[in-house]
Amino acid sequence: MWRAAVLTIFPEMFPGPLAFSLAGKALAGNIWAIETHDIRLHATDRHRSIDDRPAGGGPGMVMRADVMARALDAAASPQDARPRLLMSARGTPLSQQRVETLANGPGAMIVCGRFEGVDQRVIENRAIEEISIGDYVLSGGEIAALALLDACVRLLPGVMGKETSAQEESFAQGLLEYPQYTRPQLWEGRAIPEVLTSGDHAKIATWRREQAERLTRERRPDLWAAHLARRKRSPG
Repeated sequence: MWRAAVLTIFPEMFPGPLAFSLAGKALAGNIWAIETHDIRLHATDRHRSIDDRPAGGGPGMVMRADVMARALDAAASPQDARPRLLMSARGTPLSQQRVETLANGPGAMIVCGRFEGVDQRVIENRAIEEISIGDYVLSGGEIAALALLDACVRLLPGVMGKETSAQEESFAQGLLEYPQYTRPQLWEGRAIPEVLTSGDHAKIATWRREQAERLTRERRPDLWAAHLARRKRSPG
């Protein structure tokens, strides 16, 4: 079973949307499990303080290393093989490749930061990897953690109906996904592209590939450049 542990000051936010749809069915079916750990329970003062003023001055507050370390140590032993992740705007951008690696592992321990961030010492001493889901700032790591978990859970065996679904989605082949259509065949004067109703599977595959390449080239030049580089390295 794939096991997720989430460290947060808002444990009631989980499983949240992950209790519905594919992730929810997989959770009920014991394909994966989630446990939450309230960071505040590891504070030692009567106010349950988990943060303090930043060293060197500046705005906001910083989550304390001692409280966070106690929460992490209580959540898992040093022998726990699950990667320790901190959802952070300055982290390594989350990619489909990283998601696949996580989904193929034992699970993940996810720290949801708040305020101005987490004391750097606990990040280093507990070997925490910082992960970002985009170049923007959220109020906390909980929404980012939900996104990461959803991306991982849907790849677990038995969660999605068809394995080919995951293989043809955006980013799975390093390209954005091609446009999709369904009935009615004619809607508000716009028809489904003729090739898709031709029954010629080879032509359909070619059209989809061309569309995926066009969209990637137009919308994500960074992905397109990486795709071209991979193609040059590939034999033949």
